[in-house]
Amino acid sequence: VQLVESGGGLVQPGGSLRLSCVASGFTVSNYAMSWYRQAPGKERELVAAITSAGGPTNYADSVKGRFTISRDNAKNTVYLQMNSLKPEDTAVYYCYVRYFYRWGQGTQVTVSS
Repeated sequence: VQLVESGGGLVQPGGSLRLSCVASGFTVSNYAMSWYRQAPGKERELVAAITSAGGPTNYADSVKGRFTISRDNAKNTVYLQMNSLKPEDTAVYYCYVRYFYRWGQGTQVTVSS
């Protein structure tokens, strides 16, 4: 089981990024998937989650209306579309599959002018 994130980078406030999490060793459509983030000096926090097989999604209050989690079953990939980014969104973002207790390596997102 492996998760590989990509798509992070430096973006100005108000900008957008799309993070990708490519999974191998299992089928993402069969499991709940989530995105977490960790800013320097802070605990890792849940950003967004999606249940298996088209179930509901949920979001941290701080990102509701700005971030969208989705899944492409054909590519076995989970995405996090991030719009209207703010400096406080700066963090390392991690993909996570709870069933296997497996994290990706993380991808850095920096929001700064």
